[in-house]
Amino acid sequence: MSKSIYFILGGILLGALGGYAYWHFIGCNTGSCPITSIWYHSTAYGALMGGLLGNIVTPAAKKQDENDGTAAPEEDRS
Repeated sequence: MSKSIYFILGGILLGALGGYAYWHFIGCNTGSCPITSIWYHSTAYGALMGGLLGNIVTPAAKKQDENDGTAAPEEDRS
């Protein structure tokens, strides 16, 4: 597997943990909040946001993998 999948999976895991922590510590006691009133809604929303954030970070990791941290030599066009 490539490194990019680890960024996405890590984002999903951290987002899910963050969503659950938000529900547990802050939450919504009245039940009128559609996302934070139920723990699995908050956890799923956090996982979705974390996965999207991990996907945004992925292109930078792919670019570094392709270049191996070195710049390509420039051609002499004279």
